[in-house]
Amino acid sequence: MRLKPGKTALLATVAVSYLFLYLPVVHIGLASFARNSNFPYPPKWSLDTMTRLFSNSLYQTALANSLIIGIFSALLATALAGLATIGLMRHAGRRASFYLALFIAPLFVAEVLLGISSLIFNGLFLGLRGNMASAILANVVHCFSYALLIIATQLYRYDWRLDDAAMVFGASPARTFFEVTLPLIWPGLLGAFIVAFIMAFNNLEISFYLLGATPTLPSAAWGALRYGVKPELYALATCVNLVVFLLLGLMFVLMRTGLVTFGHRPERERSAV
Repeated sequence: MRLKPGKTALLATVAVSYLFLYLPVVHIGLASFARNSNFPYPPKWSLDTMTRLFSNSLYQTALANSLIIGIFSALLATALAGLATIGLMRHAGRRASFYLALFIAPLFVAEVLLGISSLIFNGLFLGLRGNMASAILANVVHCFSYALLIIATQLYRYDWRLDDAAMVFGASPARTFFEVTLPLIWPGLLGAFIVAFIMAFNNLEISFYLLGATPTLPSAAWGALRYGVKPELYALATCVNLVVFLLLGLMFVLMRTGLVTFGHRPERERSAV
């Protein structure tokens, strides 16, 4: 079968794009297991770099801090975004688009500006300066908009008549949420949590301004670059990339199985609106 020139050019462009995106990731992964970081051919494999990484107390502390920021920021952002999305879809009516614009406004603010403004606001009005709580709150603001958009695409397909039917038969709003709504929308909440965790875990700008000398993995890697690219940075990048790809793979599985859906509302639901 002979391919048309246009299709051949398109396939070549896609192939070059994927190589440009993922070839450095593959090289870093291979170099992190090579005895020589210059990666001579044929390479000699070793786990020395990984051993030095996991025995480094700085990276151990940075990992713990990044996990705390990522988990708590993702939990708070997902919970707040879920409640806000339900309010928008269920009760906002014609004003939903206005409220949605306000909620997604942080998407258009540079992370550096968000970090500086959070440092000033948290220090002056909340008394939180240079600690984990301040960094978590700032990352919640940063991740909230992304979580809201992901949950909104899931709730767009939700049939609110199920909630109405439950309350008609005597269920309280709280029981309706936990026994009807939550079991149906949890994949969207999980997807929002994964995205929010990745963003908060890998964030440099916000944590840099709000934590100062307290290390996170991005800030520790950034500080280590001042002394050149050491083999431990290859290993660190490989571990972080592995975690991110595993989480994105989980998102892909949820989408393939239909648990998380991004698309149009089914015909039977559109007809009921």
